[in-house]
Amino acid sequence: MTSELTPELAKTIDDAFARRDRGNMQPTIDFFERLLTEHPDNAYVLYEVGGAYDTDGQEERAIGYYERALPGLTGDTRRKCLLQYGSTLRNLDRFDDSLDVFKQACAEFPESDSLRVFKALTLHAAGRKDQALATLLLVIADRVDTAEIKRYEAAIRGNADYLANLR
Repeated sequence: MTSELTPELAKTIDDAFARRDRGNMQPTIDFFERLLTEHPDNAYVLYEVGGAYDTDGQEERAIGYYERALPGLTGDTRRKCLLQYGSTLRNLDRFDDSLDVFKQACAEFPESDSLRVFKALTLHAAGRKDQALATLLLVIADRVDTAEIKRYEAAIRGNADYLANLR
């Protein structure tokens, strides 16, 4: 597997992503499939192929691309791939697998609010509504910087802790 993302390849990917039509993903899928033949096993192209299938509602197909891409990805692209992979697993009702991905991703990227929000969605879908709300309360306490929230931050965190520990 190659994990090289040259400036030229990055621009090609960005341009294709900017042209995508979420209502008709087939041209984007076709583009990224062709790009993959030019850059076989490139982690960044694999990720984009998976994302195109995912956006098109072909989650089962997307999973394999995400799984192949992840070992070669780093930084922000790895974070995005983990989020999309975990979310796709949730959409396929594979809640335990999704939570495992989000646990790993949140440990790897502890400052990522989007990972915590999508983890909360998985917790909710898995019927763990108290833990889902607790996760969102912590995102609010950590990131909403208003006088009102700061005034009640200790109470928000206390409620989050209480909810997170309900079984």
